[in-house]
Amino acid sequence: MRRLVVAVALGLVAGTCAGYLVQAGRAPVKLPPLSQPSLAQAPDHDPERLSAAQDHQVKVDGDLRKLLLKRPGGTRANPAIESDDGRLDLSAYAELYTKPDGAFRNLVGDEFRRAAITGWIESGDRRVEIRLIQYRQVESRSAQEAAFDGRSYAADDAHTRSWPVPGTGDGEFFVHDRPRSGSGYEAEAHAYRGDIAMEMWVWGTKPVSPARVRELARAQMERL
Repeated sequence: MRRLVVAVALGLVAGTCAGYLVQAGRAPVKLPPLSQPSLAQAPDHDPERLSAAQDHQVKVDGDLRKLLLKRPGGTRANPAIESDDGRLDLSAYAELYTKPDGAFRNLVGDEFRRAAITGWIESGDRRVEIRLIQYRQVESRSAQEAAFDGRSYAADDAHTRSWPVPGTGDGEFFVHDRPRSGSGYEAEAHAYRGDIAMEMWVWGTKPVSPARVRELARAQMERL
């Protein structure tokens, strides 16, 4: 048994020595270089800024009044518009509600940023008013919620028909088939895009054409 153990040990030593001799007899292998090829770097200049047509945020951060529809030719100024220059701050916009104090608090919570307004009088006595309301939207999607609230209020009338606003996800316009509270016949539209909610009203002594409201709402949303 002892002879067997000695023989095994001698075999291991002999194998190890043979391995060293074989390795020593080989030609040395060149190691790969430590340095790596240099990587291509980006050009040393700032990327070209997107134009307003390409970057939605560039467009909506400018003068909000420029995004409103232009007054069509052949129309008259609407003296009922609640602004001399087309701007509405928080207090002025809150005053348009039936309960301004509560509206003011809600708008503060909704992160109101600013609003713009325009309007005109078309043939006969048909009046148009359009508002754009922009929110900061740091903690909520207030523009979407505002459009939803407007649609919900407009739809809460048994004598009302509604259609989608073309080019919007869930924008709608409404035509009320009966006169409403002394203001005559009324139609309205509510939609949003990004951080801007759109509100539109059309009034007249005769029923308002759905085609006219549809066209106005479509054209206004295309400007956002």
